[in-house]
Amino acid sequence: MTMPRHTQLSLEDTPWYHCVSRCVRRAYLCGVDSVTDQSYEHRRDWVTQRIKQLAAVFTIDVAAYAVMSNHYHVVVRVDNERNYELSTEEVMNRWTQLYQGPVLINRFLSEQRSEMSESELFMVDELATVYRERLSDLSWFMKNLNEYIARKANKEDGVKGHFWESRFKCQSLLDEKALLAAMAYVDLNPVRAKIAELPEDSEFTSIYERINDLHQNQSAEEVAGSFDDNTKISLEQPTAPLMPFDCRAQTSTAIPFALHDYIELVDWVGRAIHPDKSGAIDEIAPPILRRMGIDPALFVQCACGIMDLFGVTVGSSESMTACSARRQMKFLHGMKAARQLLSAA
Repeated sequence: MTMPRHTQLSLEDTPWYHCVSRCVRRAYLCGVDSVTDQSYEHRRDWVTQRIKQLAAVFTIDVAAYAVMSNHYHVVVRVDNERNYELSTEEVMNRWTQLYQGPVLINRFLSEQRSEMSESELFMVDELATVYRERLSDLSWFMKNLNEYIARKANKEDGVKGHFWESRFKCQSLLDEKALLAAMAYVDLNPVRAKIAELPEDSEFTSIYERINDLHQNQSAEEVAGSFDDNTKISLEQPTAPLMPFDCRAQTSTAIPFALHDYIELVDWVGRAIHPDKSGAIDEIAPPILRRMGIDPALFVQCACGIMDLFGVTVGSSESMTACSARRQMKFLHGMKAARQLLSAA
């Protein structure tokens, strides 16, 4: 049964979410249409760039993403604390990157602010309250992403109507085990679909971007001295980088694992699910699974089928039970999978 969105998006349960949007019928987000041979590969850039642009506007950080032929995945963290630290001016500056806003806001952000009356400034504060809530609202984030892509795709195709299948699907990631499984699931989409041989070959995924950035770091440092400190790169709209990794968990704005541990894990799982090595699990499992008390073979199953095995919540049996109690629900789909797959090794 379809659940109201507000019951799925609860920051009291978790700030982490896995979202999926799929094209309607035979509409192509990316890839090559096998019937007409028309290529839509250029649309992958639309999605990745829009995701990063929105991450720079909203107080929502992107941990992982994957852009496939007819759908995309994104794992995000809603940073509500940072949202409430924004000043009224910062809120308005962010919001007007997406929407023109009323004349009152344009005056507030211009030199005319000093001429505004107290009642006008009060109205600005009222609008800022509304916009502030939207800047940390995952539904508004996904709306701005999907609507932008749909309009561009429909214009390019010369058609009208729906481009996406109803609303986006969303899973709450209740704990670190769920986050790790969801990120691995997203990054390994091209490998499971037999589009790529290895994670480092999976273009338009976050794991590909992270590995590529690591390879480019050294060369970037070598040429850094050739640029003046005041050099600026002009972009049509600012973009935000992917969330950093921090295994020390000293900040809530970082992914609570070490980057090299995560890359090793994705590489290991990718080899285990490779079409030519189906079911082959290396005896030497990544250390991160031992530290988190996760059975390696069961984790592979979870990282390959998280969308089918779980419903709107993903986590260990303890996290799922606690969430069920908070939501006053007798049952959460995926409880059996939580006990079996995210159990201690």
